[in-house]
Amino acid sequence: MYTVYVYVLDTLADWEIGHVTAELHSRRFFKKDAPQVIVKTVGISKEPVKTMGGLTVIPDCILDEMEIGETSVLLLPGADTWNDPKQAAVIEKAGTLLSAGGTVCGICGATVALAAAGLLDHRPHTSNGAGFLDMFCPSYRGQSFYVDAPSVVDGNLITAGTTSGLLWAKQIIERLGVFQENTLASWYDFFRTGEAQHFFALMNSLPTGKER
Repeated sequence: MYTVYVYVLDTLADWEIGHVTAELHSRRFFKKDAPQVIVKTVGISKEPVKTMGGLTVIPDCILDEMEIGETSVLLLPGADTWNDPKQAAVIEKAGTLLSAGGTVCGICGATVALAAAGLLDHRPHTSNGAGFLDMFCPSYRGQSFYVDAPSVVDGNLITAGTTSGLLWAKQIIERLGVFQENTLASWYDFFRTGEAQHFFALMNSLPTGKER
């Protein structure tokens, strides 16, 4: 069983996590033998946060209640509040999770916080374009590991730029192994292009009795 923790903070960029949270929670395209996945929101406290889109989110749990291990996944969305010193607690938790073999997935502004903590200094990663991390993080030392790509997987670390939420979601789903390979390919192609042929391929890839 995987537990996917979605870190919520004020000004959270709603759109960046939409694809991955919807698919992991709904299980609508999961393969028959997919492991169980539980999606939880996690925050510094149980106080409500307001997303960039104006939605109010009440965390399901706090950071101290997270389980740390290989089956734990932490999603770090973009936000305009990552420079708040109080966010250091979740980045410290991210470092602990990476060391324990769990998965950390950061997108957009979250990559700046990861860089500031030195977690990107020695691992392939990406962000919102070359020079972005240097601009917002003077302590960044991972330039030689920067990959100019929309989303990058390095084992249990997955990073992406703000416009790459769909590919980021695909890579997270692939790491968890909850879709059949052909289902994931068709799902990605359909949402990437909107072409009907990929929708029908997606439907035809599903186990009998699902979405038919």
